[in-house]
Amino acid sequence: MTSEREIQFRNVSVRYAGAPNDGWVVRNVSLDLGRGEFVSLIGPSGCGKTTLLKLAAGMSTPTQGSVTLGSQPITAPGPERGVVFQEYGVFPWLSVRGNIEFGLTLAANRRDAAERAVIVDKYLALMGLGDFRDALPNTLSGGMRQRVALARAYAVNPEFLLMDEPFGALDAQTRLVMHDLLLDLQRQEEKSVLLITHSVDEALYLSSKIVLVSARPARITEIIEVPFAYPRDESVRATSEFVRLHAHLRARVMAEYAQQQREDIANTLHPENR
Repeated sequence: MTSEREIQFRNVSVRYAGAPNDGWVVRNVSLDLGRGEFVSLIGPSGCGKTTLLKLAAGMSTPTQGSVTLGSQPITAPGPERGVVFQEYGVFPWLSVRGNIEFGLTLAANRRDAAERAVIVDKYLALMGLGDFRDALPNTLSGGMRQRVALARAYAVNPEFLLMDEPFGALDAQTRLVMHDLLLDLQRQEEKSVLLITHSVDEALYLSSKIVLVSARPARITEIIEVPFAYPRDESVRATSEFVRLHAHLRARVMAEYAQQQREDIANTLHPENR
């Protein structure tokens, strides 16, 4: 289901008491996410990317500006927005099947038992988890637990998927496998995705658009329309354009990282100037 609506950030700023930069962690961000876009936010650690995702998820609200879905302000979580975190986000007391089914038992997305069974079986098959349907999460690898988390997010059929470093805890090989799995899911489901990542390679390989975020407070410094058509496979990484964009993005991210390190050191040495 491709969303016909957009999540829109308009002149968004966020201020937290006691934070550096007079408390500002996000400043004057305007951004759109919609119509099947896969947008990655990339920037130095701690710059405010997750704050932006939480605004889209309805887990927090802006100090200034607005975040809307369609024409309505986002003020709370909702069933049209699924969230996937780095920490797998699976319930350890539920089986793989129970985890995938969980959202379908809640009021916002409730389905009867027969429909739940069809949906769960679909995602067990898509994720290659059929043989583990009755397993508990603590018996699974990290990659398999993240498959469960993705399956649960997709099962409730949200318009938007908001992902905060979903593959950050995985080893390099498993991470590549998960990239291709996610691309295959996107080919079939066509969700609108907002991905937080520190990986330039991940952002380039998965995204239709990359948003570069500055050192704290988060500002948008550059938006890149990724020129590679879907579907994608490993061969795109060998193209000269991928190599060129990778070098450009890495240089920009490292420059912002260095700037943030300088500011953090200065704030530590001279807290009176925070």
